[in-house]
Amino acid sequence: MTVWHDLVGQADVVDSLQASVTAADAALHGELTAGMTHAWLFTGPPGSGRSNAARAFAAALLCEQGGCGSCLACRTALAGSHADVTRVVTDQPVIRVDAIRELVRHAALAPAGNRWQLMIVEDADRLTDSATDALLKSIEEPPPRTVWLLCAPTVEDVAPTIRSRCRSLVLRTPPTAAVAAYLTERDNVPAPVAAFAARASQGHIGRARALALNEASRNRRREVLRVPGQLKDLGSCLTCAANLMEAATEEAQPRVEALDAEELRDLETVYGAGTRGVKSTGFAAAAKELQKNQKQRAKRFVRDAIDRSLLDLASYYRDVVAVQLGSRAELVNEELRHDVATMARGTSAETSTRRLAEIFATREALEGEISPLLALEALMISLRGLEHE
Repeated sequence: MTVWHDLVGQADVVDSLQASVTAADAALHGELTAGMTHAWLFTGPPGSGRSNAARAFAAALLCEQGGCGSCLACRTALAGSHADVTRVVTDQPVIRVDAIRELVRHAALAPAGNRWQLMIVEDADRLTDSATDALLKSIEEPPPRTVWLLCAPTVEDVAPTIRSRCRSLVLRTPPTAAVAAYLTERDNVPAPVAAFAARASQGHIGRARALALNEASRNRRREVLRVPGQLKDLGSCLTCAANLMEAATEEAQPRVEALDAEELRDLETVYGAGTRGVKSTGFAAAAKELQKNQKQRAKRFVRDAIDRSLLDLASYYRDVVAVQLGSRAELVNEELRHDVATMARGTSAETSTRRLAEIFATREALEGEISPLLALEALMISLRGLEHE
């Protein structure tokens, strides 16, 4: 099983990367080649596997066999423990300049091995302006064997000064059949469950695995899809909003608590807090800053969970529009075709389209400082109100 195994439905991207790995090997031996470059930008919709592609490429560049998937270099690179692979993954809304400056300093060093040093920046669209400026100099004047791998949803999400110096690779949303086959092969998911998860996730690999392997995820999605039929009056709208907010908080809480506890233990170890005879100077200030960052991360996790619910809700109204327009394509929520058809008969395609627009406007609003509960309440009331226009 090679390093490319988890790149589902991305054959063209894999072919391009494999050719670049071959060119990179030639470059290491002093042969001139145009197939390899020092900076790459991986873009694609959520769940398409852009960060997986960056990690797989890093592993292949460090592998003597071009990405066999079984050697020590491949295994450690994919696991994030290889000395020549450095990743920046943030749980915060932005990537700040301090993190990038440290990365740039590290990038200036020679690789620990005899091949390449890989610097992976996931969510490069979250770089602050000052972080972008700090990164730009290293990309403009890269060390001889350092390769930058940046990931973002679209090319436009990255500053023009950065993207103009990168080779761009665009990943696509994987086909439903490919996702289902991947779930069956990788996780031994029964074919019917794999087909459902692939269809319901709309090509998002991580979401598909969660739906296939986690009953709680399936139950949460099922509750979200009941919302359109529950919006009867103002009270029910507020109740549905509160339920969505509560479900998102419950979904995020275990991950938040686990990460918070781990980070606090690490901080206590660094400062020697609680150790007899050790004066933990600066621990209180560091702990306060940690708590501030953890609160921001917890908010993001809750908003991410809400966003997943909104996407599920959008899939329902998308199916309604499809039925209203006479589409013969398979519905995202095929198991709810009767309910979808009933709603389709009772409203117009224009109204359903406006409902979709309201959902996507709420998703965008949640990127700001609006209260998630207020945003959800406003959305539920809007979805209900459109029915009576």
